[in-house]
This record gives sequence, C-alpha cells and structure tokens, in this order.
Amino acid sequence: MYDKLAAIEARYDELERLLSDPAVLSDYDKIAEYSKERANIGEIVEVYRDYQRQMTELEDARALLEGETDAELRAMAQDEIAALERSTEALRERLKRLLLPKDKRDDKNVIMEIRAGAGGDESGLFAADLFRMYSYYAQRRGWKIEVIDQSETGIGGFKEIKFEVKGAGAYSRLKWESGVHRVQRVPETESQGRVHTSTVTVAVLAEMDEVDVELDMNDVRVDVYRSGGAGGQSVNTTDSAVRMTHIPTGIVVAVQDERSQLQNRIRAKQILIARLYELELERQRNEQENERRSQVGTGERSEKIRTYNYPQNRVTDHRINLTSYNLPAVMDGDLDEFIDALILQDQAEKLANATA
Repeated sequence: MYDKLAAIEARYDELERLLSDPAVLSDYDKIAEYSKERANIGEIVEVYRDYQRQMTELEDARALLEGETDAELRAMAQDEIAALERSTEALRERLKRLLLPKDKRDDKNVIMEIRAGAGGDESGLFAADLFRMYSYYAQRRGWKIEVIDQSETGIGGFKEIKFEVKGAGAYSRLKWESGVHRVQRVPETESQGRVHTSTVTVAVLAEMDEVDVELDMNDVRVDVYRSGGAGGQSVNTTDSAVRMTHIPTGIVVAVQDERSQLQNRIRAKQILIARLYELELERQRNEQENERRSQVGTGERSEKIRTYNYPQNRVTDHRINLTSYNLPAVMDGDLDEFIDALILQDQAEKLANATA
C-alpha cells in the first residue's frame, strides 16, 4: 500500500510542476486534463502526508519515552503516544478506503426514472412524493434537475416521471436509490382510515458518453410522433416526440419535449446508451455473482430497499437495517444519513474482499 501511496504522491508533485510549465499553460486541453487528475488524487496525497507527519511525531515520542526518567514527562509522552497511535490508525484506515477502486461513473450526471408500482392511485401519489424528495435533495447538494418526460395520473401523482440530475458526484450518491420503495400510510381516498401498502420503483442510470458504450444506429428503429399532454396546451402540432427501439435487445426509449425533435433525439439516444451500459454491467455482475454463489453460497433478500411508514413516522432502509424516526425530514430531502451508511457498508465489503 505504501509503495502505491508514494507513487501517487510523486505523480501529484509531477502534476504540480507540469501545471506551472509555460508549455502546458498554453494548452487548454492539457491544463484541464492535468487539473482533473490532480484533483482526483489530491485528497489521498493530503491524507498520506498527514499520516507521514504523525508517524514521525509518533516515532519521536517513542524515542523520548525510552530515554526519559522523569515520571511526569514519561506520563505525558505515553499520553501523546496513545493519541498518535489512535490517530495514525484512523488515517491508515482512511487511506485504505481512498485507495479502493472507484466506479468510473461516479462523477456522471444521472437519469432517474420513477414509476408507480402496486397500489393504484396511492402508488402514483407516492411517486410524486419521491420526485419532490429527490428534488429537495438535489437542492441541498447544489445540483440541477431537468424533467425529461412525465405521465400524470390526474390527481397529482405520476404513473412515471423521468428526469436528469446534473451536478458533481450525482451518480456516486444517487445510485443507492435504485430499487423498490415501499410506502405504508392512509391514502387520502381511504374513508375508513386503513393503512395501505404501495410500491414505487426507482431506476438510476449514469448519463454515459458515447465512447463508454458502442451503439450502432443501424440497430435502432426511430419513430416520431406528436407529443401530448393534459389540457390541450401541451399537445404539439408537429411530430416532435421520439421513440427509439434497440432491435437486438428490445429496449424502448420514448422522450417528448415541445421544443424540438432534435433535442428529443439527442436525449433519447443518451438514455438508450445509458440503458445499454446498464444491461452490459448487469450481465457482468450476474456472471460474477453466479461464480461467487457457486463458491460460498448466498441467501435471498427482499425486493424492497426502503420502507416509508407514515403512522410510525419511520423510514427503514432494509439493506443496512438503518431506521430514522424523522420521516418528514427524509421526505424533505434529508437522505445523507442513509446514503453515507450505504457507502460505508460498500467500502467495508470491498475492503473485506480485498484482504480475503
């Protein structure tokens, strides 16, 4: 690990020199490339240097203790050694986590798709609640949201809504939201006050560049049609909506936007590329999981990832058995407690696999 850290530090120093080189300063592309690389390893270098400094202080404190005979000074040295041992161990664990392989999609923007599941109108209403929750979360993180397409239920809910989230690290955090979300509450239409259970599905796709996955447009059938919506005003008088069908996989992407067919084509292609990437990634995951199961076995787990229980003011994430009793705050976008815990669990699993 330390050889790798030393190499990263050397590369960081080299990047510092390159970014002050007049030949590089005249090349905008090189400046952008080197600046991004430096930013990516900056935290590792900072922590590594802090670790080196504290290790030097620890060695000095131990040397002082060996040659000291004064009882009071020995006690002070022992306290300092204990504090430095705890601190350096914490830094060592942090360095291990920072060196874990990163998902290359983590810095991508995301395309989220929320769909009503079981539960009829109540499911559609909760789909709208989840969209608001993610909108509030995006505001907290300084991200921007742009709705791509939506299908309303007519009572304030969504059968489906697709939207893009733009911002640094969007995928790294929102990818944990993919799955089935379950809500337990008394619907507004329930006259007898009975609690109903409904589900909503959330899909999170990294917005991929075309270089990340090959897409042969000869394999894609493109249909155009008139976009439509409620109230008449949203009905377009031209064929601006676009539907792309990827013939080899059967994946269908439909996007409608009143502004132009060209924008719809571009967006539909982006979504299709993201879906193809996810399909390939899932195939690789399945291969890896099948191999792992054949060696160590595994137990099945429930499909739902999170439950929102309104009568008990409770939100439970079933993947990590974490419960919050502040449901209103969660619905207002306070998701970091869950997402941070999921990230820590993922890192812990990767560390365990790396040392197995």
